[in-house]
Amino acid sequence: MNISNKREQNELTHSAESEKGATKLNNEIFELENMRQQMKTLKKKLDQQEIVNDRFIRHTMKSTAGDIKRTYICLIILSVVMVPYGYWAFVVLSNFSVAFWIATSIFMLVCGGATYYNKRNLTDSNLMTNNLMEVGRCMARAKKFDADWLFYGIPGIILWLAWFFYEVYKQNHDVLTHPLFWAGCVGGIIGIIIGFSIHFKNQRQYQDIIDQIEDITTESQI
Repeated sequence: MNISNKREQNELTHSAESEKGATKLNNEIFELENMRQQMKTLKKKLDQQEIVNDRFIRHTMKSTAGDIKRTYICLIILSVVMVPYGYWAFVVLSNFSVAFWIATSIFMLVCGGATYYNKRNLTDSNLMTNNLMEVGRCMARAKKFDADWLFYGIPGIILWLAWFFYEVYKQNHDVLTHPLFWAGCVGGIIGIIIGFSIHFKNQRQYQDIIDQIEDITTESQI
């Protein structure tokens, strides 16, 4: 009788331990599943945040690039308009040589062509669809081209001003008394100030776009 009771007690103890082990296993499975769900939710939120950041940065870039594009378009229009206007202002009105007008026209058209070439880096389709790393490289190329252009533009302007004053000298050897000399000085100073202001503004805007791209790509890699 005692042996039978002991056996039943052992079976009950074993059954209780089995139930306890099963309950513990179920709890661990539940916790693991809960952790998986939390990780999936967190990943989904991070993906959504990354999409929002990507869209935000692209719209910000589009706005900044649009400002640069508008500046470029104005400069291109000005370079084209200067061809007929230059003939009237220099040849007809000021009696400068036709060669000076031709050289001025070529210089303006080259500047306009270079501006148009660099403007192609700012197309909306590239900014909104390309990989951000590729957009960053594109902006870096545009910024570098804009900066390197000074190495050609500044010598060109110096030569143009020298020829301008030579044309004034041919009309009146006492150039300091000629109105065109002072008009050239004032116009040259104003042009240099405006030109450098536009240049530094564009450089700053290019750098803003590049910095924004670097910030978002760095966050994505962390």
